[in-house]
Amino acid sequence: MAEFSLPKNSKISKGKTWTLPPAKPGEERKVRKFSVYRWNQDDGKTPQIDTYEVDMNDCGPMVLDALIKIKNDIDPSLTFRRSCREGVCGSCAMNIDGGNTLACTKACEDIDGDVKIYPLPHMPVIKDLVPDLSNFYAQYASIQPWMKTQSPAPTRERLQSAEDRKKLDGLYECILCACCSTSCPSYWWNSDRYLGPAILLQAYRWIADSRDEMTGERLDNLEDPFRLYRCHTIMNCAQTCPKGLNPAQAIGEIKKLMVERRG
Repeated sequence: MAEFSLPKNSKISKGKTWTLPPAKPGEERKVRKFSVYRWNQDDGKTPQIDTYEVDMNDCGPMVLDALIKIKNDIDPSLTFRRSCREGVCGSCAMNIDGGNTLACTKACEDIDGDVKIYPLPHMPVIKDLVPDLSNFYAQYASIQPWMKTQSPAPTRERLQSAEDRKKLDGLYECILCACCSTSCPSYWWNSDRYLGPAILLQAYRWIADSRDEMTGERLDNLEDPFRLYRCHTIMNCAQTCPKGLNPAQAIGEIKKLMVERRG
């Protein structure tokens, strides 16, 4: 069996360890260790893993709470994205304990041992836990994620039946956190051309909308060996989605429509 090793300049090294000061007499602590990926393109060093001790008695229950605690009280240089803290914005998506998820909804008590935190995999890293999502957002823009119509605009609104509205359940809830796309091996190797599960789910959201009148044009835009058909139903996307959605099912529906229009 062939064995491969990473070049020396790409290996992750052990970084600093930030320990808590000695406990005061009678003080009870609940100490957890957080191993966090660190990299700064400006210092010329290879990535490293810094370890932080946090007293969970003085910290909120979620991984994001611990990261904020570390940044505020221990190491202000730590860099990560966050906003709503409610699992809605998708900003704090990262790889925690080996899986892609949202730091604001991942409870520390659900993790055994040290908490290992990395940026989303197979994405260029800007700094520390912040990946470069430029390509991801460009792909999102390419599907034209807005309602497209040809008929004259109504005086008030475009009506939709309750049955047609129900078809959007499981689609509109996507928060574009990129957890699913960065867990997809096909996207890892073909992200320059394959749209990935998150963007294809968003594409189907508009295809499935009864008020949109450009289904044919949208399917034409996806009819490509790479943009759509690199999905091999591995199902990592559905397993990792923090909102419980199933992008693979949406991709399957698009493929079904492709077959029907040819028939």
